[in-house]
Amino acid sequence: MKTLLHLVRKEFIQFRGDKKMFGISFVAPVFQLLVLGYAANLDVANVPLAVCDLDHTSESRRLVDQFTSSGYFSLVANADRADELDHLIDDGHASVAVVIPRDFARKLGLGEPAPLQLLADGSETTTGGIGMSYVSLIALRFSQNILLQSLERRGMHSLPATVSAEIRVWYNPELKSRNFMVPGVLGLLLMVMTLLLTSLAIVKEKEMGTLEQLVVTPIRPMQLMIGKLLPFFLIGIIDVLLVVLVATVVFALPLKGSFALLLLFCLTFLLTTLGLGLFVSTISQTQQQAMMTAIFFIMMPMIFFSGFVFPIENMPLSLQWASYLMPLRYFFVVVRGLFLRGVGFDILWPQGLALLVFGLAIMTMSVLRFRKRIS
Repeated sequence: MKTLLHLVRKEFIQFRGDKKMFGISFVAPVFQLLVLGYAANLDVANVPLAVCDLDHTSESRRLVDQFTSSGYFSLVANADRADELDHLIDDGHASVAVVIPRDFARKLGLGEPAPLQLLADGSETTTGGIGMSYVSLIALRFSQNILLQSLERRGMHSLPATVSAEIRVWYNPELKSRNFMVPGVLGLLLMVMTLLLTSLAIVKEKEMGTLEQLVVTPIRPMQLMIGKLLPFFLIGIIDVLLVVLVATVVFALPLKGSFALLLLFCLTFLLTTLGLGLFVSTISQTQQQAMMTAIFFIMMPMIFFSGFVFPIENMPLSLQWASYLMPLRYFFVVVRGLFLRGVGFDILWPQGLALLVFGLAIMTMSVLRFRKRIS
């Protein structure tokens, strides 16, 4: 134990002397969470809208006012001809365009169909697709109001019987994508920080030749390995505390579940990330090799197949099966379940068991390879 404490103390002395490493470990996670928390926002608002009103009636102007007052659209142009909308979309000035045809108000007054022409920029699939949905919804509500007014003039005070859905959204009532993204960022930062720092620190020892000097000392391989991993384990815990603090204070995202349970699952996930970092260090000779290997062969596949951004259900079946091999997939279920749903261990134990199995397997494999390399 005394030898181990000396090794840990040596690591922290080296760590304190490297100001860049200190910034990467503690300042970068908070900065990245702030940036990603605000930038990684899938909510669509103020969509650039262009309108070509060929009817020029009070009803058509009311419809345009409905678009602009909804908060979903920002009117950027009023075109006199429909062909002008093509140039506005081509130039990127508008993402969605609406053509209100002639006789729009007259047809509404007669109860006849009055179709609108909708144009959307398909190169921006999220903005264009959601913008089209918003236009359709606003137009539907507008037509229902016109129909109701027409019925009232005839002495009827209600619409004909229709089927309506009473929507209730659980866990995230406002459907804010930030509430979905911020817990996921915790998993990303924990993986990036511990995996990269562990692999780079050990490979740096190789490049400087100090690792070989430690190997020839009476220090046992297991003591050397634990002394290398323990400081980054502690750094990972500090990063978790910082990220949770920023998420709850800055983004006002309440942790509905147990903080102790979240910390327990984070410690379990650290077995995987530290093990992967140790493994990368055994197959890399330089820090550049370690960074490229960690990013392209471990981090990017985990991000793509973990459900952080892309829904796993939309992937081909073969990739859905491959996602079960990504520990980050299970960790995302845990953090979102604790932050948003407030569930407990009775619900999350399968994910915890998967993380424990992955962590023990990866750590065991990495330890055996590390001992083989230094023996």
